[in-house]
Amino acid sequence: MSTTLTARFATRREAEMTVERLVQQFEVPREAIRVLADGAANTTGVEQAGSDEAAAAPTPEPRDDAPLAGAVRVSVAIADATLADEVRAAFAEFDGTGVAAA
Repeated sequence: MSTTLTARFATRREAEMTVERLVQQFEVPREAIRVLADGAANTTGVEQAGSDEAAAAPTPEPRDDAPLAGAVRVSVAIADATLADEVRAAFAEFDGTGVAAA
């Protein structure tokens, strides 16, 4: 039986790290993963992280253009229920919240 697990992340970086964990360690196909804004507005999360933060030399100017309009949502379609625990573990590792199954 297939299901879709979804979690929300405070930063784009946490969402991206979750995707990479799922693909590289648990061999979830990339086409089974969706990364979306958790709302109608474009967003990189609720706080800056990773490439959305100030750059290092030679471009140290701070950035203030990251659209912080809500959480980033990651949804994973899984066909094998045994993979659900691994997906939940990856969500938890990178501080995913509001985990839900559909």
